[in-house]
Amino acid sequence: MEENKDLDLKDEVLSKTTEGHIKDVNISSEMKKSFLSYAMSVIVSRALPDIRDGLKPVQRRILYGMNELGIYSNSAHKKSARIVGDVMGKYHPHGDSSIYDTMVRMAQDFSYRYLLVDGHGNFGSIDGDGAAAMRYTEARMSKIAMEMLRDIDKDTVDFIGNYDNSEKEPAVLPSRYPNLLVNGSTGIAVGMATNIPPHNLGEVIDGILAYKENKDITIAELMNFIKGPDFPTGAQILGLTGLRTAYETGRGSIAMRAKAEIHERKNGRHSIIVTEIPYQVNKALLIEKIAELAKDGKVDGITELRDESNRKGIRIVIDLRRDVNPNVMLNNLYKNTQLQKSFGFNMIALVNNRPEMVNLKQIIVEYFNFQIEVIQRRTQYELNKAEVRAHLLRAFVTVLNDVDNAIEIIKSSQTGEIARERLMAEYNFDDVQARAILDMRLQRLTGLEIDKIKEEAEQIRLRIIELNQILASHEMKENIVVEELQEIKDKYGDARRSEINLHDDLSIENEDLIPVEDVIITVTNKGYIKRMRVDQYKSQNRGGVGMSGIKVHDDDFVEHIAMTSTHDYHLFFTNKGRVYKIKGYIIPEASRTAKGLPIVNLLSFDADEKLASFTSIKSFEDEKQHLVFVTKRGVIKRTPVSEYQNIRTNGIIALTLREDDELISVRATDGTKDILLGATNGKAIRFDENDARSMGRTATGVRGMSISENDQIIGSAIIDSDEDEILVVTEKGYGKRTIAGEYRKQSRGGKGVKTLNITDKNGIPTALRVVSGDNDLIVVTDKGIVIRTAIDQITRTGRATQGVRIINLKGDQKVSTVAVVPTEKEDEIVNVDGPKFTQEAIEVNNNKKEASDLAPVENETETVTKEKLFEE
Repeated sequence: MEENKDLDLKDEVLSKTTEGHIKDVNISSEMKKSFLSYAMSVIVSRALPDIRDGLKPVQRRILYGMNELGIYSNSAHKKSARIVGDVMGKYHPHGDSSIYDTMVRMAQDFSYRYLLVDGHGNFGSIDGDGAAAMRYTEARMSKIAMEMLRDIDKDTVDFIGNYDNSEKEPAVLPSRYPNLLVNGSTGIAVGMATNIPPHNLGEVIDGILAYKENKDITIAELMNFIKGPDFPTGAQILGLTGLRTAYETGRGSIAMRAKAEIHERKNGRHSIIVTEIPYQVNKALLIEKIAELAKDGKVDGITELRDESNRKGIRIVIDLRRDVNPNVMLNNLYKNTQLQKSFGFNMIALVNNRPEMVNLKQIIVEYFNFQIEVIQRRTQYELNKAEVRAHLLRAFVTVLNDVDNAIEIIKSSQTGEIARERLMAEYNFDDVQARAILDMRLQRLTGLEIDKIKEEAEQIRLRIIELNQILASHEMKENIVVEELQEIKDKYGDARRSEINLHDDLSIENEDLIPVEDVIITVTNKGYIKRMRVDQYKSQNRGGVGMSGIKVHDDDFVEHIAMTSTHDYHLFFTNKGRVYKIKGYIIPEASRTAKGLPIVNLLSFDADEKLASFTSIKSFEDEKQHLVFVTKRGVIKRTPVSEYQNIRTNGIIALTLREDDELISVRATDGTKDILLGATNGKAIRFDENDARSMGRTATGVRGMSISENDQIIGSAIIDSDEDEILVVTEKGYGKRTIAGEYRKQSRGGKGVKTLNITDKNGIPTALRVVSGDNDLIVVTDKGIVIRTAIDQITRTGRATQGVRIINLKGDQKVSTVAVVPTEKEDEIVNVDGPKFTQEAIEVNNNKKEASDLAPVENETETVTKEKLFEE
């Protein structure tokens, strides 16, 4: 028993009571009780705002202290030290720094949406500079801060004792506008914190007026009036979903993004100019971070960074290199710096002196009910004052109507006390009325003064009736709240500063950091794939010998080439009828002479699969868009693109192929086009695409063109009108253009009409495409030689002709494939660190232009590019 008693004593602490006795206290219970008491003290008395006036105690005390000192918005500024000292001595004994720091924030136009303190002197900057000492600065209440204290002397709020009960301070300010939403609040308590963003005054008042008209209004409906936060620093707000969640639950997150513009300078370079930054971002640290990223090479392409901000606003200038895509750079800065920053809602406020997570409607309801209470108390106060005045005026009117008798009573009385008693007896006055009569000045007995008293008495009578009506009618009190809020909106309302952007995504994904640009994607017969910029192929005259476009083995050649975009979806179709999907930027970029990457490293092909065709799709949401499949044996199938939106990593079935068939092309249509199929027999057939009904993803298709066993389809074209031009290229490098109108429309499944006169000179057709004069043609041989030539250099002829030479083939070379790309202008090629060389000066083509001052090339078919020229 003794041992157990000793163990119990280990959990106890000894403390002396005021009487000097010793009492045993359980230390665990005492710690819980004491810490809870401390926590509630911090929560209620320091860190959290009241839902009614939106102020924390120190803010409320500063405003009330300035009001008591008479430092109004229309009075002279007073030293900050005087204000701080008075507030600390009377109401807030927690140190001068906490009071002054709070007052400084209330005077910063980048911290508060509507300033509560009008400051003179250095009150800090958005660069993080601290305010000057309080002995140097001066302050007074702002005009809108006066609205926070309006009618405080009319018993509108309760007053409580200060820390030592020597003074009285308001428990809450009347707050004639919804300050909690308008200026927001930030505070950290014990075990909880609050973070409420500022809003636009006019929008919040509009929301309250909407609530007055419809008490059952939803938060979604309130958001038609209160669009979102309105930060003092402006910037953009992203994330409608997070905003709605925050308003509905009190907790959520939005993104704040700096407002930036891209300017193109005269020299062709670009600059990013930032004019607004997110709320609570230190501008100096932001610029320092950008400079650090540029120095470390994490963002490449910034040549100069300047802060041109002044008293008129923020202006950060970021100059870029000529070759830098400004949109990509801006997205990189959004992702890696505080040019984009999240704001986390945590709307906790004191409701009836208890911390509570509140939503948007709760804040509005609590404020509106508080204002009804303020109007009720103010009206009762004014009624009491009016009744007191009316009571006196009734005595004045009574005496003035019998003035001679009243004067005689006063004159004949030996003392004032006797006169008072005689007046009370004569006119049935009470003590207050009798004393007021005796205190009346003689000038009030003039005729004009008598009329004024009677007029005032009538006005007071009517005012008392009105006040009683207000007290008896809840609707009248609501209307008064609405009228006074509308008055404040008209007086202080301003335009929204923060732009709400509902179209951009909340976050910057890696995809956003990749420029959208046209590229050429090539795939060789052996399955090597690469992505190249279009400008790597300079235009040559028709008949040129070409230049080396890709390094291949003797038994390999370029089989597929297409013009597309880095952000398009690319569908790869295999000989087994499966389809795989990746985006263009995932395909590795390589130089013109690089071999590329095996496609099996990107796509999960089966062991016996190889690429048959690929196409690009910008979006899968267009219901009218279809994919048209054409096989080697003349089978065609038309399927909506939406069928291919959800493609697994290991692919899905694209179509069902017959045993002796292969897929040769896949093209996108919209249901209004004609389809042209060309075959190795020199014939082509044109028919309406709707002749091939829409089918499911796994269907086989229907016959598009009848061909013999020895022939096969070489290509397909989507025709918009008879004015379209059809290009046919043969295996020996010949080609011709023919207008689509020469191909009469037939029924699907026919043998077609002649599209080319086949001879030993030009060889059999190998490709068929739709082209225009604004295009260039890239021809690729089975040895990897590439030539780019303008389409308009290829002669336009009729259907039954053999064409003209496009590329001068040597040895046993044959045309493997072709691609149609936009025409490229022959721009000047510039070495940023050296002299300029024109395209004419550095290209060697079949016209044998001399370039003796250039570095030697490996073979006569290679064109010297800028990269080759300067790599040494």
